[in-house]
Amino acid sequence: MADRSHDHRRLGDFTTSPRVLVIAAIAVIVATAGVVAGIGLLALIRLATNIAYFGRFSVAEPDIAANQLGIAAVFIPVVGALLVGLIARFGSEKIRGHGIPEAIEAILLGRSRLDAKVAILKPLSSAIAIGTGGPFGAEGPIIMTGGAIGSLIAQALPVSDNERKTLLVAGAAAGMTTVFGTPIAAIMLAVELLLFEWTPRSFIPVAIAAIVAEVERTALHMPSPIFPFQGVADITLIGLAGWIAIGIAGGLLSSLLTQLVYACEDGFLKLPIHWMWWPMIGGVVIGIGGLIEPNALGVGYGNIARMLDGQVVSTAAITLFLVKAVIWAVALGSGTSGGVLAPLLIMGGAMGAVLSGVLPAASPGFWPLIAMAATMGGTMRAPLTATFFAVELTGNTHILVPLIAACAAAHAVTVLLMKRSILTEKIARRGHHIVREYRIDPFALTRVSQVMTQNVETVPASMTLQQAARFLTDPERRHPSFPVVDAGGKVLGVIDPPAVIRWRRAGKHRNTPLADLFPPDRLKAAYPDEYLETVADRLSEENIAHLPVVSRTDRTLVGYVVWKDLMRINTRLREAESNRTSFLRGGRRRVPISRELASAPPQAALADVAWAAGKAVRMSAPHVDSGFCSLIPCAPLYDGDSGDFHPSSRIGSRA
Repeated sequence: MADRSHDHRRLGDFTTSPRVLVIAAIAVIVATAGVVAGIGLLALIRLATNIAYFGRFSVAEPDIAANQLGIAAVFIPVVGALLVGLIARFGSEKIRGHGIPEAIEAILLGRSRLDAKVAILKPLSSAIAIGTGGPFGAEGPIIMTGGAIGSLIAQALPVSDNERKTLLVAGAAAGMTTVFGTPIAAIMLAVELLLFEWTPRSFIPVAIAAIVAEVERTALHMPSPIFPFQGVADITLIGLAGWIAIGIAGGLLSSLLTQLVYACEDGFLKLPIHWMWWPMIGGVVIGIGGLIEPNALGVGYGNIARMLDGQVVSTAAITLFLVKAVIWAVALGSGTSGGVLAPLLIMGGAMGAVLSGVLPAASPGFWPLIAMAATMGGTMRAPLTATFFAVELTGNTHILVPLIAACAAAHAVTVLLMKRSILTEKIARRGHHIVREYRIDPFALTRVSQVMTQNVETVPASMTLQQAARFLTDPERRHPSFPVVDAGGKVLGVIDPPAVIRWRRAGKHRNTPLADLFPPDRLKAAYPDEYLETVADRLSEENIAHLPVVSRTDRTLVGYVVWKDLMRINTRLREAESNRTSFLRGGRRRVPISRELASAPPQAALADVAWAAGKAVRMSAPHVDSGFCSLIPCAPLYDGDSGDFHPSSRIGSRA
């Protein structure tokens, strides 16, 4: 009973310990470092832009479209791309791309370890790429940079892999908050994209890091919100139709942009030159695009502000959209350094500006804003992040419902049309598949009594070692291990062939009773009210594949659990997804007749028909002995005399 009381004290809604307070304190330091990195990155981008386009050493806010270089401006992105290629080739290849996939890969595959070179070279290369006209945002680079800082701090301390991951993501959230002033969106980005879990042990430090970063950037008088928007939306059915329509359009645009980026990447892979030179080709395209539409160059935050003010007409929006999409896709496909978030906002906003003429009347800039969020949410598969990002960017909570409606619609479209997002596709191309669906661990919800075998064959404790060896090697035995019980039904242990060999090698006489071979109070067993999560850990720690299930009160045998019983939980999950039941129509599960049974010709052998029907029986009766049905198909046998099926019969070993 003491063990049971201990389990009830240990079990709870969460497994978080006071250790989270230590990690939260470290997250404050990480947040401050992330703020410094974010401010430094923004300053580097402005400095690179001023030097490249205006020949001045200044960190003042520049306007690339106001440069007077003419045709010579085409060569600036080419030079910047060459520098980025050299940094990637001789510095660190991890600076290539937009940062978030690299952060995800480090979290899932690299034990959340990033080196100091990434923390230095990523912001440097991104500042060069964006400052020389690259059509990127600063969010991807700062997420990678902040994450690298958090990882480096964690690597200097005695922390676990999960704690290191938390600090990496805390640095990323702090960096994103610094650049955009969006702490809630940064937290949601961590939850939807980076943490791959939803637990207090990670949420609390990440939330603290984002909040601290917001407080510090406010103390430094950084603007917030960055793009104030005072528009309102009427909550009507017509308005709802418009939100869903713009969301669907944003989802389709997301799919198109993702395919365009990776089509460009596939094209670069076919070139017979080293990847170091690919960004230069992208730089040429950027330079030409800049001649057509100078506003498409750089981070383009001015474009977002003008769209929200309703100052962008349809023709200008179309030009901006086309040029931005082409140069962004080609440049990103070439492997240069830069983010995707700001370009997605600009392209989505341009689409919204074009479609606003056919959508219900609304405040100027309303439809571009909704389209921005929908495009971002659909492309990144992060609808909550996109929703809160738009709210915090504009400081307008009145548009929350239209935003979530459009983002949900865009999310539905991209989930149904594409297997992967623009972020996970890059990781998949490197040979790693990622699942972004979070579920409660079924082992934490299922008790041993729900999966154990109750009718257990046992051996008596009076059996000798020699008799046990003969018993185990009998060809009629269906199982490799058996519980050993005494005259009172109490379990002493488990016997299997390896145990017999160990005892014989240890010099135990062949006539030794099994009762003398098991030391007292060292029984490895499970209890019927235990959860499989605990039992799975015990099986792994003891390096065994089976456990007797005993009563907590008197240690009598009540069942037996093996590793295959645990694995059947996945089968139950699949059944919960696929088997559909209408309880209001009699409560019966509607089980589809197997294709073999439905299409069987009249002259088909009765055994074949019975085998096909047996598949439906197993689907409708999962309580049938699992050990029996896992070995051979269980099907009703047709009785020609009575015309009935007898469900207790077996048919062959057909699979």
